[in-house]
Amino acid sequence: MPEPRASRSAALSRLALSPDEAAAALGVSRDYLDEHVGPELRWVRRGRRKFVSVRELERWLDESAARTLEEAS
Repeated sequence: MPEPRASRSAALSRLALSPDEAAAALGVSRDYLDEHVGPELRWVRRGRRKFVSVRELERWLDESAARTLEEAS
């Protein structure tokens, strides 16, 4: 018997997030994301939709943390 559609999609991890989801994942407002973080990210645009990959957010966090540590020393 095949799994119900809802349980199959629940098992999949997200590959990309919308701008609102990315802001929530980082714990910042959408305005803050648009002004301070978004310009440093590589976005995927299709039609009217805009996404950022989870890996891209992780890359940005790693590079921003490294930059902050270097500036502090």
